[in-house]
Amino acid sequence: MHFNRTAAIVMTVLMLASAGAAHRMTPRVHLTDQIGKPDLETLFPKSFGAWRLDTSMPVILPAPDVQARLDQIYNQVLSRSYINGQGQRIMLSVAYGGDQSDGTRVHRPEVCYPAQGFQILSNRAAELPVAGKDLHVRQLTSKLSQRMEPITYWVVVGDQAVRSATEQKVAQLAYGVRGIIPDGLLVRVSSIDANSEAAFAVQHQYLTDLAGALQPAARVRVFGR
Repeated sequence: MHFNRTAAIVMTVLMLASAGAAHRMTPRVHLTDQIGKPDLETLFPKSFGAWRLDTSMPVILPAPDVQARLDQIYNQVLSRSYINGQGQRIMLSVAYGGDQSDGTRVHRPEVCYPAQGFQILSNRAAELPVAGKDLHVRQLTSKLSQRMEPITYWVVVGDQAVRSATEQKVAQLAYGVRGIIPDGLLVRVSSIDANSEAAFAVQHQYLTDLAGALQPAARVRVFGR
């Protein structure tokens, strides 16, 4: 009886200690409380380098059910179209969420494009030299009827650029062990072009020009460290 009572006490102490440790390790401080929230309208310039806003090209909005889901996840969404002097067009879509915990992680194009009827024809990881670093991105080719839309996108969790759900989770955990809930930014550029490789090259140039137009703090927000 004495042994059973002692074992029960030890188990109770261990369980309480484990619960206490879990409580202490649960992230409670939002990163936005420390660095503030960005204003997407001012974070992304309306003109830079050879690019300016293209007011002749309407922005295509998501389907209502997809938009409702996005509204649950994000605090801000920005959609713009740009054009350069050669008539090349880029569509920019940015979504910001101040809470990148498990229930509110970013909604990736692999999910939201098929939800709007697109086929994903290809999906690859890539590294783009941007602002003196290799930006880790994903490049997709999507199709809706005869419309071909190559896409380049990445996610910034806190100040870490990631391109996969695994990398995103690792970045989230790295903040979590410090008790911090990071914010998240999804940046997507796309264009209507049947030639995916040519489109990706133009998108890369657009991102290079964008990075060159941003101040250092804004560049970290958009492209990570």
